[in-house]
Amino acid sequence: MLLFALPLAGRAQTAPACTAAPLAVGTVAPAFKGKDAAGKPIELKQLLKKGPVVLYFYRGQWCPYCNKQLSQLQDSLQLLTAKGAQIVVVTPETQENIGKTVEKTKAAFPIVQDQGFVIMKAYNTAFTVDPATALKYKGFGVDLQKANASSDDVLPVPATYVIGRDGRIKFTYFNPDYKQRVSVRRIAAAL
Repeated sequence: MLLFALPLAGRAQTAPACTAAPLAVGTVAPAFKGKDAAGKPIELKQLLKKGPVVLYFYRGQWCPYCNKQLSQLQDSLQLLTAKGAQIVVVTPETQENIGKTVEKTKAAFPIVQDQGFVIMKAYNTAFTVDPATALKYKGFGVDLQKANASSDDVLPVPATYVIGRDGRIKFTYFNPDYKQRVSVRRIAAAL
């Protein structure tokens, strides 16, 4: 099983470190509720009544790889919606930063703020960023705690899950290398 955790030496944490590992195909997808950027309630149970759900996790508006992936998703959205899929994107970033993501990517699908990393933890995508990397990000102008309104430096592995109408995971793409993303065509084939 693939695990992804970064060392936390020398840092006092306010919560236990998070480690990430993919959920297996065939398992029941964890239920979740949230609100999209417009304040509209989003609930997995309700979405599955309409069709399969494609669940994306992204790091933040500051991540060029995330912006590229979401722009490609928006450009190819019809490939997925033509198969009846409901698209939901989850991020730890604040509502203000989600607005920046929408501006950059023209996203027309729901983006849910995962305050407290609840959805990310349920889907095993959350991991605690080591102090050296968090400091490096700050040097680039990215303060994870501020961007996510959290006292912890936590990000998701940019994973993608396809959840069938039966509530079971049909497809998982999970790669700790944030530069690698699944193609929309591959997701469409999994539907």
